[in-house]
Amino acid sequence: MTISILQAQPKNILIRSTNWIGDAIMTTPAVRTIRGNFPEATITMLAHGWMADVFASSPHVDEMFIYDKHGRHKGVLGMLRLARELRAKKFDCAFLLQNAFEAAFITFLAGIPIRAGYRRDGRAPLLHPGVAIKEEVRTLHQVHYYQWLLRDLGLTCGSNELCLAHSIADTQWATEFKQKLSGRKLVGINPGAAFGPAKCWPAERYGLLAKTLHETHDVHCVVFGTKADLETIDEICSYGPAFITGLAGKTTLGQAMALIGQCDALVTNDSGLMHVGAATKTPLVAIFGSTDDIATGPYSDNAVVVKTEIPCQPCLQKECKGDFECMLNIGVAEVAAEMSRLLDTLESDLQE
Repeated sequence: MTISILQAQPKNILIRSTNWIGDAIMTTPAVRTIRGNFPEATITMLAHGWMADVFASSPHVDEMFIYDKHGRHKGVLGMLRLARELRAKKFDCAFLLQNAFEAAFITFLAGIPIRAGYRRDGRAPLLHPGVAIKEEVRTLHQVHYYQWLLRDLGLTCGSNELCLAHSIADTQWATEFKQKLSGRKLVGINPGAAFGPAKCWPAERYGLLAKTLHETHDVHCVVFGTKADLETIDEICSYGPAFITGLAGKTTLGQAMALIGQCDALVTNDSGLMHVGAATKTPLVAIFGSTDDIATGPYSDNAVVVKTEIPCQPCLQKECKGDFECMLNIGVAEVAAEMSRLLDTLESDLQE
């Protein structure tokens, strides 16, 4: 039986977020679409704690519900506990932006009558309604993947522009960080990628790039990352301790996102923080290796993708099975030239 969500006009909506920062940011236009179609509804975002900051200050989300998968919601008993907690909230509609079977199963157990999502990963019997993925959407950027789901559910889709809001505290922290540079340009460097090493340009090249940009544009560089990136970030910082600041594990996600918004330019692997840069409209250069820039590149008019045109790219592998040619063929001079162009454009705009 087909159900019209618009006719049902749900008043208490749950959105199941995707699990990774970049994916979550690419869903922000879809979240805006849901708010636009149901302006009077209460909208709750179900998300893992490590990426909750993506939506914590969103104007399109009323409440956050943390899925504590490594704590109180761990394992089968934890999943059942989560379903009971959601049932108590009496949601009348769930939009499942996450693709997994688990997302549909939990909302089914929670007794949410409308469970809308793509029919994939064996979860079609649990969806009400389910949507088939159109082949043409597979050729488009992931932003459209989520918007087309809502369009096929009968909703009116709005802008595809990414949306990312920061808390007042995070904005103040980032502003004060930049003010300490006394007017010098701030360049962000993001050398990590959760997907795997096949996405990562070598650390020594990031270090040489930072040194080059400091010499040509007198910039200060800040290197983003988690504690897991400490060795990589320390290597990059060794190329210029006086003008490179490493932030491995020293910021919250909210602070990192706000500081990227303060950067004059960003150079990054294909990663969650790359999408943060796109959402904050920070001029950026994205270095692509194993992944597909058409599907998951920076969704921004102010971004440049640097990649090697070889037959095996994109292989979509976490680790290179060959000689890592896709990354090693990208030289420091090539990336520095693109970064210099962005910084020169910024200077020209400020002078006008």
